[in-house]
Amino acid sequence: MPSRLRSRVFRIGLGGLVGVAMVGACLLVVGAQSMPGMSRPAESSAGPAAHGTPPGWTFTWPKGDPVKGREVFVKLECYSCQEGKGERFPAPSEAGKVGPELSMMGPMHPPAYFLEAVVNPNAVVEQGKGYDAPDGSSKMPSYNDAITVQEVIDLVAFLTALRPPADVSDDHGGH
Repeated sequence: MPSRLRSRVFRIGLGGLVGVAMVGACLLVVGAQSMPGMSRPAESSAGPAAHGTPPGWTFTWPKGDPVKGREVFVKLECYSCQEGKGERFPAPSEAGKVGPELSMMGPMHPPAYFLEAVVNPNAVVEQGKGYDAPDGSSKMPSYNDAITVQEVIDLVAFLTALRPPADVSDDHGGH
């Protein structure tokens, strides 16, 4: 997959960072005063800036559809490198298995963790676990050219909804 998104860019920062969504030529910058080199518009004598961030504003992650997110997981063939015990996908080949087992991760991480892993796999790469390439980057490819914003939202809903089955075994979830 190509490593950069050309027609769609989707970066979201939480906790006071900036969120950017770009589709074609349309750009929405939320919280621009947080971006280096950008400042909040100055107040004029007529009153506060017309386009400042409202007081108390926080980013709210949209509710996704885990069923549609599972379809995205299949579409991108995530199962070729990721295992989800309790899910019925083809078992990753030992040579192809790169990422961690996912069913244990749903309860451990907020949606923003999965979002970052999908849209920016090089943001955090655990070294020495087989997830890193020789240059230290992630072995996970970027899917930004192959996925829509809604598909990312749904995929994150699927990943956060994953739970280990009651009887976790090494049979790849009955594949």
